[in-house]
Amino acid sequence: MKDEQLEILEFFRGRPPFDSLDETWLHKLATSVDVRYCRADTQISEFGDEAQWWYIVRSGAVEVYRRNGTLYNRLTEGGYFGEFGLLRNKRVRFPARAIEDTLLYMVPEPVFSEVFDNDETFADAVEIEDRTRLRHVVSRKEDANQLMSATVDTLVGREAVLLDVSATVREAAQRMTEEGVSSVLVMDEEAAPGDLALVAGIVTDRDLRTRLVAPGLSYDTPVTEIMSGDLVTVDHNQLVFEAMMLMLRHNVHHLPVMRHRRPLGVIALSDIIHYESRNSLFVVGSIFRQTDVDGLVGLLPDVHACFTRMVTEDANSRMIGSAMAAIGRSFKQRLLELAEEKLGPPPVPYCFLAMGSMARQEQLIVTDQDNALILDDRFDPAVHDAYFAELAAFVSDGLARCGYTYCSGGIMATNPRWRQPLAVWKRTFADWIDKPTPESLLNANIFFDLEGVWGKTEWVDALRRVIAQKAQASPRFLACMARNALLRTPPLGFFKDFVVEADGRHSRAINLKRRGTAPLADLVRVHALAVGSISVNSFERLRDVIDASILPLGRGQDLVDALEFISIVRIRNQAVSLAAGEEPDNSVEPDTLSEFERKSLRDAFLILSNAQKFMKYRYQPGRVN
Repeated sequence: MKDEQLEILEFFRGRPPFDSLDETWLHKLATSVDVRYCRADTQISEFGDEAQWWYIVRSGAVEVYRRNGTLYNRLTEGGYFGEFGLLRNKRVRFPARAIEDTLLYMVPEPVFSEVFDNDETFADAVEIEDRTRLRHVVSRKEDANQLMSATVDTLVGREAVLLDVSATVREAAQRMTEEGVSSVLVMDEEAAPGDLALVAGIVTDRDLRTRLVAPGLSYDTPVTEIMSGDLVTVDHNQLVFEAMMLMLRHNVHHLPVMRHRRPLGVIALSDIIHYESRNSLFVVGSIFRQTDVDGLVGLLPDVHACFTRMVTEDANSRMIGSAMAAIGRSFKQRLLELAEEKLGPPPVPYCFLAMGSMARQEQLIVTDQDNALILDDRFDPAVHDAYFAELAAFVSDGLARCGYTYCSGGIMATNPRWRQPLAVWKRTFADWIDKPTPESLLNANIFFDLEGVWGKTEWVDALRRVIAQKAQASPRFLACMARNALLRTPPLGFFKDFVVEADGRHSRAINLKRRGTAPLADLVRVHALAVGSISVNSFERLRDVIDASILPLGRGQDLVDALEFISIVRIRNQAVSLAAGEEPDNSVEPDTLSEFERKSLRDAFLILSNAQKFMKYRYQPGRVN
C-alpha cells in the first residue's frame, strides 16, 4: 500500500461511519480513493448530474443544498455527502459547493455500493439512524413548501381598516374607496375590552354589490344590515396553509387576522393565491356554482387534476389530505343545499356528519363515504323520518356519482340506525365506552372521527366532549381500543423485510392504507383518547399526545414522520395511476420503488411496529376479557 493510501486508511480508521468496518473493507475503500482539491467557491456537483462518487471531506468546508437553493447541510473534516444520489437513480440529489479551499476523498460508486451492500452497520451509519433519516426525508418536503413554513402575518401588508358599528353603508363605501381596500371591519367599541365581539362583522365589495345595490337599498342603510357577522378569523401566527384551509372550509374570500384578540389586518384570496396552485380553492368555488348533480359530477376531472397538481408541486400529505377533504366537504354541502331546494326546509333542525378520513382531513382520491345525521331532540320518526330518509338518499347517491363510493358497511345516513336525535347519540357514545363490544369498538373507530359539515354543527362539539371525558376516564375502554388497534400490523417479516401479498391488480404489493396509514391512525386515536384530546386530524392529535408526554422521548416525532412518509408514498402511487389512465388504489409494489424509498418505507414501518409494542405495554390490552 502506498504512503498516501496508508494516510487515507489512518484517516478512516476509528472515524464514523468507517469504525464498524473490518480491515478488508477499510483497505478496499482506502485503495480506491481518488483525491480532489477544490478552491473556495468551486461547485463540486450540480443537481441532476450523474452520481459517480461518494465524497469525504479531508479538510476545508462544503455546503450541500436542496434543489431549490436552500442550505441542507454544512460539512467540515470527516463529513461525507453524495450517498443520496448513489442510492437513488444514480443522479445527484443535493448539489454541493466548496466554501473554503477543500481537499476531498472520493470513493467510486462501484466500491461504495459493494461495501454498502455487504456491511449493514456501515449502511445504517451512512444513511443516518433510522428515524433521523426519515426526519430528513420529511423535513425536506416541509421546508420546500412555503405554505407549511410562512405565517399569516407575513401576508398582512397594511393595518386593518376599521369602521364604527354606527356607520352607514355610504360611509363604508367611502372609507373603502379612500383606503383602496376591498373590505372593512365593523367595530363595536362598547364590547368588553379584549373580547372578540369587539369585531362585530366585515363588509366587502361583494356585500355592497349583493346586499345593497342589487336589492336597491338606501345608501343610508346601517352598515350592520349588510355586514357579515359570525366572523371566521385567523391568528397572526398561524400558517398560511391553515388560512387557506379556513377559506376552503368556509368558502370565504377575506380573513381578519387577529393578534392578542385584536384585529391586525385582513388577508384576501388574492394575498394567498401565489402560495397555492389555486386549484383546490377554485374547485371549491366551482362546486358551489353548480345548479344540479350533473354539474357536480362534471367536476370530477378537475378534482383529479387538483390532486395531481398538488403532488407534482411537492405538497405534503397534510396539505393534500386537508384540501381533498375540503373539496369532499363542499360536495356534501352543495348536495345538501340542492336537497333542501328539492324537498323544502327540514321539519326539525339537523346536522349532517362526516366521519373517517374526511373528518380527519386525511382524504385522498380513493375513498368511500361515511356519514350520519344528528337530529333535533324533537324528532318524531313517524312524522319527520320520511323527509330525512329522502334527503340522505339524495346526498348519498350524489356523492356516489361524484366519486365517493357507498360505504360497504352501511355507515351512511341512508341507514335509519345512523339517523338519531342528539340525545340518542350522546347515550350511544356513552354506552360504547362504558360497555365495549366488538361491534361497538369497530363503530368507535369510525364515529369517534367526526365533523359537522352542515346544519347545527355546534352539536358535534357536545359529542366530542362526551367522547373525550368518558374515554379518558375508562382504562378498560382504552385497553379494548388498543387491542383493536393491534389487529392490523405493518408488512414486515421476521428479518424486517417486506411481506407482500396479491392485492387487486397487483401480484406482489403492500396495501399502504390497510397496513400503514390505517393502523397508524388507529394507534394515534387511542393515545389521543387517553390524553383527552378533542382534535380529529391525526397530526393534530399527535401534537396533543406529544404535549402530554405519554410517549418515550422522540417517539412522537417519529410517528409524525412515519405517517407523513407512508401517506406521501400512497399519494404518489395514486397520482401515478391517474396519470397513466388507471384506476388508483392503495397498493404499491416495493419493486417499483427506488432503494432509497424502500429503505425509508421500511424505517416508517419499523416505527409503527415499535409504537404498537409500546401501546401494548401501556394499555395492557391482553388483560381485558
